[in-house]
Amino acid sequence: MPSPSIEAATFLPVLPPAFGLRVLPSPADAFTEAVRLARCEGSEAAGTLIVVARADVLDFAVVLAPEEALVSARRAFLAGMVAFADAVGAHGPPEMPLTFRWPDTLVFDGARLGGGRLAAPDACAEDAVPEWLVFSGMLILSKAAAGDPGLTPDSTALDEEGFPAGIAVPLVESFARNLIRAFDGWSEAGFGDLAGRYLAHLPVPQGVAARIDPGGDVILNDVERWPLAPLLAEPAWRDPETGTVRL
Repeated sequence: MPSPSIEAATFLPVLPPAFGLRVLPSPADAFTEAVRLARCEGSEAAGTLIVVARADVLDFAVVLAPEEALVSARRAFLAGMVAFADAVGAHGPPEMPLTFRWPDTLVFDGARLGGGRLAAPDACAEDAVPEWLVFSGMLILSKAAAGDPGLTPDSTALDEEGFPAGIAVPLVESFARNLIRAFDGWSEAGFGDLAGRYLAHLPVPQGVAARIDPGGDVILNDVERWPLAPLLAEPAWRDPETGTVRL
């Protein structure tokens, strides 16, 4: 079934000056297009934010220009997830819990809403600075085409959760602003604040001390490790058959 689309010419978020916008019609895939662009243009593509004009999901990706070796630059994924969650939280009902399922799934009031992805150059060594990274996010705007929501209780959609109509554009605008603030704070004061903000969304057992190490792994009580890099290869929230969020 073709994905529901909206007129690309009407999807015009206002972004900070650091970004360039490309809006593509459905059935394009923002992650794929951003990786293709980054491979072709390298660091020249940095700041390009690609959005696909769809009515069922918000699908976006941004090309980044890291300044650290891949082993630590990979934490840009966590920064992107924080910016993504902050954007959703700013527009949704404040009493509803917004959490992460480690490391890449965005959960709203206990149900899967979307998630994030990260790409880096295939041949980049862990101790080398990648020419580019791509952070991509996707969330469910509407499950109207999926039938009775009771048939897909593990997921939710913004239109089911009280978000206003036309929320996609404001969400993209909020994400871009939050991402700028996240990277500015990282550059000026280190990753500590971003680590705390990510961990604030991560359900950790009571009484367990959690921190994020320089490679992006979560360390619990200095004993248990939740690795980041291997889990980014196959996003847990993504349905490989549809290419969108698992319902």
